[in-house]
Amino acid sequence: MNYKLSESIYRHLVMGTDMKIPLYNGEWVTGINFDNAASTPPLVSVMEEINRFAPMYSSVHRGTGYKSQYSSQIYEEARSIVLNFVNADPNNDMVIFVKNTTEAINKLSYRLCEDNKKGIVISTWMEHHSNDLPWRNKFQVDYVDVNSQGKLNLTDLENKLIRHKGKVKLVTVTGASNVTGYINPIHKIAELAHRYRAQILVDGAQMVPHTIVNMRPENPLQRIDYLAFSAHKMYAPFGSGVLIGPQETFQKDVSEMVGGGTAEIVTHDWVIWNDPPMKDEAGSPNVIGVVALVAAIKTLSALNMKKIDHYEYQLAEYAYTGLRSIPGITLYTQLSPGEPHIGVIPFNIKGMHHERVGSILSQEAGIAVRTGCFCTQPYIQKLLSISPKQMEYYKKSRNSSRPGVVRISFGLYNNFNEINILLQTLEQIVRHPTMSIS
Repeated sequence: MNYKLSESIYRHLVMGTDMKIPLYNGEWVTGINFDNAASTPPLVSVMEEINRFAPMYSSVHRGTGYKSQYSSQIYEEARSIVLNFVNADPNNDMVIFVKNTTEAINKLSYRLCEDNKKGIVISTWMEHHSNDLPWRNKFQVDYVDVNSQGKLNLTDLENKLIRHKGKVKLVTVTGASNVTGYINPIHKIAELAHRYRAQILVDGAQMVPHTIVNMRPENPLQRIDYLAFSAHKMYAPFGSGVLIGPQETFQKDVSEMVGGGTAEIVTHDWVIWNDPPMKDEAGSPNVIGVVALVAAIKTLSALNMKKIDHYEYQLAEYAYTGLRSIPGITLYTQLSPGEPHIGVIPFNIKGMHHERVGSILSQEAGIAVRTGCFCTQPYIQKLLSISPKQMEYYKKSRNSSRPGVVRISFGLYNNFNEINILLQTLEQIVRHPTMSIS
């Protein structure tokens, strides 16, 4: 395959791609960012739109001035743009703007909690802590296992749904793993959940920026009930996130966070709450963040998410092939022909701690990666075959060096030459493990 055909076609659309950064020896090089699963740099179009909007910025909702009315209109129109981007149901679904995916999932966990931990939520071993910890103090949580390759075991999911006999309230699953890059079959999972009278939440933080997401496929059983994602992972890092779900979910009860904008009438004796989504968006809305998100959505849509997905898969395939050819490198994911995968690859170098590898890459070659467990500690423990007994050691010795992996993650602006530099640097590290930084 001729990878060069697709090289750098999106690079000019992203801020900071040609920025020079200092190395450990004092030289300056063009930085290489392979930490996009954590956050992405802003699109040029996002910055331009923010600058266009800034002179018109004003308070959202309730203001009588022209700028306030304009800002409010932009903010409310954004909900329809978000719904359309993921093909949600405009007649049934509602967009609530939050700070990020973590806040979205926490918000939903409070809203679905009704019966003092008698309800059951099925999560998975793959999940980010943000799609695990919020459920623990409100529900009984069961975890779907993964196989030896780290892929989700759908048979185990169905067995758990059967065993709980219709008591599962929600199946909550990552759309794409921030560790291994595996894309889960969310519509198959939705169908299983719905057949056993459960709803489904998809943590779309890693999925929405990289591939097409369709909340409303033709088969009603395969539709997605709830979706959460963050703007800072899709080239709009200005503190905005999204929770989408059925309107009826948010019409009942009171939000876990109340204050300005959440109430219609207040006395010292009683409160009449606003209708959603306003009662779920306490305080002054982040209209700048929403403007940035909409600009990113428009740009990504114009570029075509299918083409972005294809290009990033080529990057991952090229890097995966190169990494496999380097002796001493262990990979913790698999790219199999025909199976979807986002541009995330975890690995280790035999005999070297993951943090040292990350430091050498940064200080010797200007390559930014992420090391550690990526807020998915149970999943990393599974991938590295770390036993509960071993984890007890780390519980008692909290200052000791902890296990983890090195993660590279691609954005649409990365190119094959950057991967070549990574591979060459890793080859040098493997040949000279004592090289460089002190």
